[in-house]
Amino acid sequence: MSSLLRSLSSTLPLSTCTYGRRSLATTVNTHFKITLRRSAIALGEKKKETLVSLGLHRRMQIVYHLHSPETAGKILKVKELVEVENVPAQAVRSQTEQRAERKASRGYVVSGNRLSGMSWEAKR
Repeated sequence: MSSLLRSLSSTLPLSTCTYGRRSLATTVNTHFKITLRRSAIALGEKKKETLVSLGLHRRMQIVYHLHSPETAGKILKVKELVEVENVPAQAVRSQTEQRAERKASRGYVVSGNRLSGMSWEAKR
């Protein structure tokens, strides 16, 4: 049954491929989400250079790369150190977006400033 579904999904466009209630249409995965899980401290220079070329410098760092043979080859060289997921283009986050997602809320809201009404503050 699964071979039938694979053959259907490969021959039909993604939007028309359905089976029962579930639709096989999914977003097209265009990027690798690469997370460095293990440190490369005790490894050779070539593996360290491969990690740097992927943009990975510290553990638990996440980078996104387009699907390409070059990127796939680099991932295979360091496959023991990284975790890789295929993600669609909508899931790609820049470094600033990742930082904003990790940042905790302040826990309070500044509603005003009592000093703004003072005479020495108004002169500025």
